[in-house]
Amino acid sequence: MSKEITSRATDYSQWYNDLVIKGSLADYSAVRGCMVIKPYGFALWENMQAALDKMFKDTGHVNAYFPLFVPKSFLEKEEGHAEGFAKECAVVTHYRLKANPDKKGSLMVDPEAKLEEELIIRPTSEAIIWNTYKDWIQSHRDLPLLINQWANVVRWEMRTRLFLRTAEFLWQEGHTAHATKEEAVEEAEKMLEVYATFAEEFMAVPVIRGIKTAGERFAGAEETYCIEAMMQDGKALQAGTSHFLGQNFARAFDVKYSNKENQLDYVWATSWGVSTRLVGALVMAHSDDDGLVLPPKIAPVQVVIVPIYKGDEQKKMIDAKVNEIMKELKVLGIRVKYDDNDNARPGWKFAEYEMKGVPVRLALGARDLEQGVVEVARRDTKEKRTLSLEGIAAYTNLLLKEIQENLFSKAKAFRDEHITPANTWDEFVHLLDEKSGFITAHWDCTAETEEAIKEKTKATIRCIPLNNPKEEGKCILTGKPSVQRVLFARAY
Repeated sequence: MSKEITSRATDYSQWYNDLVIKGSLADYSAVRGCMVIKPYGFALWENMQAALDKMFKDTGHVNAYFPLFVPKSFLEKEEGHAEGFAKECAVVTHYRLKANPDKKGSLMVDPEAKLEEELIIRPTSEAIIWNTYKDWIQSHRDLPLLINQWANVVRWEMRTRLFLRTAEFLWQEGHTAHATKEEAVEEAEKMLEVYATFAEEFMAVPVIRGIKTAGERFAGAEETYCIEAMMQDGKALQAGTSHFLGQNFARAFDVKYSNKENQLDYVWATSWGVSTRLVGALVMAHSDDDGLVLPPKIAPVQVVIVPIYKGDEQKKMIDAKVNEIMKELKVLGIRVKYDDNDNARPGWKFAEYEMKGVPVRLALGARDLEQGVVEVARRDTKEKRTLSLEGIAAYTNLLLKEIQENLFSKAKAFRDEHITPANTWDEFVHLLDEKSGFITAHWDCTAETEEAIKEKTKATIRCIPLNNPKEEGKCILTGKPSVQRVLFARAY
């Protein structure tokens, strides 16, 4: 285990922070609750963004951009939405500073530059977008309207954590309008499946698809669909949400369309989003006590090549061979880096790329070159093999696919081992404290019981899984009748 990283067993929270900082993903900033995403971390986000953006466009969506500022009166139009976000809003009240006459060199808010209406820095964009849609939608010919935006949002969190919960974060938010309820529900479910596919096939993170309870729904939604992932400490992490908004925002902003019978009706809406917290999920789902472990499909660098040599002559011979290998790898679409920087020894480089989670490392020395071999190390299992240079690009390509599949299989096996039924309150509490993970248990479907369980244990209902089997039982807390189990866990 690296001496620089706290072990998971010692302090899981500190382990996570160590990996984010020492893996060069992000850093703390001078602004409370905000982070600096470093180039390596941003490259990881860009790869996630590129994959998701293609999936959005493949399902008929287009990108646009809407203002960062939302007039307070817009936010107030949908009552549930306003109440849900009120405590997290950052508010702009003035538009100018001026020199402070009482303190040389300092600035003060100019009291004469007060805004006529306060502006909210967007915590989410439903309000500003639906005010715009009012002008864009008049007829059934304008529907469906399928728009996504990549943006930043601000939610004034009191307790923050790099990537997982910050006052400002990056995300995408889809906002769609439809002629019928059925179309909108279908859209919300479709985008949930897009998120689930991305999480499992690109992030190698297995997820449970489900519906949130009324108490956990997005503010202003009629139904919230979610994907829930499990981290290595057994806690849940909500990895994405898709909301069926009904006609709530259409009514609030008077967005009507003329149907084929020339009758006016309110449109039906969805919204859906994932954020940079997915980077945090990736760290906690796969990494180990020696550093990051990144799935090849979204790793910024998939293969690193490290030369081992003495003198310029050996270096030139290795360079020539490495250039051949790199060309072959790039033809296969593999992101490869040749680290021939002479400021660090090979051993230091090995540790650095292990810390950064690069999936495959090739080490090539002068003696290897003579023998026509190369050392291949895989990050997920730390297995090392000496293989022929002949066909090494094709082998590496297959190895990357094997690593991707192995990471998913390992995470899924861990997740499945930590889904446990509980039939009594004592059993429920024992499992939470001793085993953690997801617990399937009966609940009486009341908000009061849901809140009581949360207060007593800090466990929440993560979701009601889609296609959940019906099963007669008794609520673990009240003993009242229940028709199905729901998924509980402590969560991030």
